[in-house]
Amino acid sequence: MTGDGGIITENLKKIGAMADEDINLADAALDLVVVNHPGLVLDRYREHLKKISRDVGEKYAFLLKKAEGKDSLSLRAEALRAVLADSMGYAGDSDSRDKFDSSDFIRVIDSRCGVPVTLSILYLHAARTQGWAAHGLNIPGHFVVRLDFEGERMIYDPFNSFNALQAPDLRRLVKDALGAGAELSATYYEPASNRETLIRLQNNIKIRQIENEDYESALRTVEGMRALDPGEYRLLLDEGVLCARVNRIQDAIDALEKYIVAAPRDRGRHEAALLLQQLKQSL
Repeated sequence: MTGDGGIITENLKKIGAMADEDINLADAALDLVVVNHPGLVLDRYREHLKKISRDVGEKYAFLLKKAEGKDSLSLRAEALRAVLADSMGYAGDSDSRDKFDSSDFIRVIDSRCGVPVTLSILYLHAARTQGWAAHGLNIPGHFVVRLDFEGERMIYDPFNSFNALQAPDLRRLVKDALGAGAELSATYYEPASNRETLIRLQNNIKIRQIENEDYESALRTVEGMRALDPGEYRLLLDEGVLCARVNRIQDAIDALEKYIVAAPRDRGRHEAALLLQQLKQSL
């Protein structure tokens, strides 16, 4: 499959119609980001994902035999760490955490460096293809992975060699992101859905495109997000603003009108109404 826009749009529409639990997280991440790589063939990236799964399975079998069949969370985490961090070299991109390439799923596979959410998607893919219970957690300013096994839960950080995180570590992450007065909330331990994870991934890309004033690319990113999650009405505001930026005035008006109807109590409604009035006056 290539990066042809029509093909990708249809793929994303199919994913958008799926139940959340049926979404293949890593495959969907490729479909979302390939719009930024016109003509790119995805076959080798999908093969790499298969290799990750195969290597983790082999490493797990070796470790399980060594442990005389005694399975555990730490053993599963060790298999993931040994393949993704130690063997393949996936690591957090500390020097360029705000750069576009660290959020681009394809570039992360090429470079083996990424932001927390891109790396987490790879670990989640590797774990889930083994049949393991694995969830992403949407920590403010960070993204981590939770493994569950036989009533036990542990949280791991793909950005830092898949190290285990305890409550003090999570509290530090929250304070770093929200300020010294912030504290852990029970909601931070709730799994992020597949759509929430993918939307967070694409938000990183969208923000960087807007910072670079590449509004056409940012609009394509938002359109992909809307195909993935058609029920997320807040994306209509992004689409309306970006359409206005690239002088697609009627498209901007249509998106903003839909947003105002869908989000009567949303904080962005006043901003949308003002922009909508300006755009209609400009016609």
